[in-house]
Parts: sequence; C-alpha cells; structure tokens
Amino acid sequence: MATLPVPSAPGKPVNRVLPPRPLQAAVVIGAFTALLYVVEFVNLAVFHGTLSDFGIVSHRVTGLAGVLWAPLLHVSWQHLASNTLPVLLFGFLAMAIGVRQWVAVTVTIWLISGLGVWLTEDTGVSTVGASGIAFGWLMFLLVRGLFNRSLKQLAVAAILLFYWGSALWGLLPNVDPEISWQAHAFGALGGLLAAWLVAMANRPARAAGSLAA
Repeated sequence: MATLPVPSAPGKPVNRVLPPRPLQAAVVIGAFTALLYVVEFVNLAVFHGTLSDFGIVSHRVTGLAGVLWAPLLHVSWQHLASNTLPVLLFGFLAMAIGVRQWVAVTVTIWLISGLGVWLTEDTGVSTVGASGIAFGWLMFLLVRGLFNRSLKQLAVAAILLFYWGSALWGLLPNVDPEISWQAHAFGALGGLLAAWLVAMANRPARAAGSLAA
C-alpha cells in the first residue's frame, strides 16, 4: 500500500503575484478608490468636514460604529491623496488571490484595524482614513510569500520593502501625534493574520489514497 497526495484544485493562487483577471481587479480597486473621493466630496462640500467626527471614537460604545465606515472618511483632500497610491497599488496586488478571497482579507484587516483603534487609541479621539487598510494589504503582500514558500511572492515583497519600507515607521508609537499608529499597527496585524489564513485555505489538501503494491 502507498499513499499519494491529492493535488490542489486548479487555479489555487498559491504562487500568483498578479490578479488572475487584471482588468476586473483594476475596476474593483478603482471603484473603491472612486468611492473614497465621492465620500470626501460629500464630507467637505455638503457637511463641511463634520462627517470626520463620526470615525472610530475610542472607548465609547457609540464610537464603535465608526469601525464600519471610518476607512471611507478623511479629514482633507491631502489626507486622501496621501492614501490613494498605496490603496490603488497594494489593493490591486493583493487581488492576486482572486476577488472573493481579497474581500475576505479586506474585511479581516478592516475589522482588526478598527477594533484595535477603538481599544487602544486615546479616549475621545475620532480616527478616520484608509491607511490602516493600506498597511494591512502591504503586510499581507510582505509575508504571504513566507507562508506560501513562494520565491516569486518573496521577490515582490522585496521590491515593495525597498520602495515602501520607510512607511513601516508608521507602525511605531509617537511618530506623528496626528497619525494613528494604532490603525497602522492593527491593520498590519490583520494583514498578517489574513495572509496566514489564506495560505492555510490554499494549501494543497493531502488525503490518503490507497494504491495496491
């Protein structure tokens, strides 16, 4: 008797570094980014920036609802502009796993980043912005190659680290009192967890099959 591994289902994105459907991925992340700009226009032009007060307000039960929409809000056009390229680039590359898993990864990052901010940010502070999501996607891209043992993904991680490595200082406390390092750190934690979960989900199933010797 002998056992043979059952091959993984075709199309599993174990070593993929680009989205399987680049146009679809570009449309999805483009639409998400466009939504950020629409929300910011409404926030500033209609509500005169007051929507930013309804972000994640730490340590208050009423502020917990901000977890759901805080990443869509920004305090200014400059704030949104600084997040636009990371959102577009990291979000697009993260869709190498396919849109469905990307949605699950994004939800994981979104919730962990938001809940982490609510638990640890200074009391009464309203936190908004998509940078926590961007940091989560970046961390996902940096570590997925380790979990998947993929040289291609590690090469992409090295390139991202070369160009964006300085951004990781944003994970540390007190770099800038107006920047929520908690959102960045917990977003990165969410990305790390999501990368591990995706690697486990996409790992080739090994079932024992019998073969007459």
